[in-house]
Amino acid sequence: MAERIVTSKDVELWSEDFGDPADPALLLVAGGNLTALSWPTEFVERLAAGGLHVIRYDHWGVGRSTGWDPAERPYGYLQLAADAVAVLDGWQIERAHFVGMSMGAVLCQLVALDHPQRMLSMSMMLSGALDVDFPGNIRRAFAKEPSVDGLPLPQERFLEALAVMNEDVDGPEAEVDRRVRRWKLFSGDAVPFGEADFRRWEQQAIDHSGSLGEPQSHYAVQPPPRERAPELRDVRVPAQVIQAGEDPIAPPPHGRHLADLIPGAELVEIEGMGHALPVSVHGPLADAVLRHVLRHG
Repeated sequence: MAERIVTSKDVELWSEDFGDPADPALLLVAGGNLTALSWPTEFVERLAAGGLHVIRYDHWGVGRSTGWDPAERPYGYLQLAADAVAVLDGWQIERAHFVGMSMGAVLCQLVALDHPQRMLSMSMMLSGALDVDFPGNIRRAFAKEPSVDGLPLPQERFLEALAVMNEDVDGPEAEVDRRVRRWKLFSGDAVPFGEADFRRWEQQAIDHSGSLGEPQSHYAVQPPPRERAPELRDVRVPAQVIQAGEDPIAPPPHGRHLADLIPGAELVEIEGMGHALPVSVHGPLADAVLRHVLRHG
């Protein structure tokens, strides 16, 4: 395992790898405002043990990567997608399998549109299609308004988690408690949560970033270009969509909608999984990713 700082324009991105560099590469693309460590090391090591050279990295403005106020210097999803490609450049990797979570799944869609030659395959989880107005859907959920696209709005459990995320707490222990309560709401009760695991992972994320407060910069970046969603019908990158059965942000059938936009995309549902990666879902999740990678490697 090695760490590496790679550059994307004038941004420095922290990254690290697992496994044998001679194996096929797999790039993990994290969710918004989350460090690379949001991919639990135990899960990353499962993928590497399956014969992959796995790389995880901190997005712009998160963890150990540099950034700035997007209100002063605009930065958006297209640049974040270009950052993922820059990570491959920094590791001298021509093509890789991509796995994106939440915001990272949207970034995978943009890479497939603009840099398909860099992708061997992509797996997208805990997210929806490029054409879904998630910020608007969150507002509609709070206002108790109906959906405008026929897809379900974020659930009450997610709205409760947003309230927890906005709590003011005092001290390191209270901050870890707050983060764990947020993840518990995201995860739900259908699969074992593993509070001790999340407590350990959040402490690692705090130590990694050197800051007690969570990043907020991605809330202010330029939104994804939703008008480009029809281009997904021309994507030829082998795609897999992993639908978490109890995802409170993008519940079923968001995964089906995304899979239907990409020719030949496979849909896999993990029953009981929420918008989180507890140890209880690592096995089926890694199995799904490895099956897809081996099929298209």
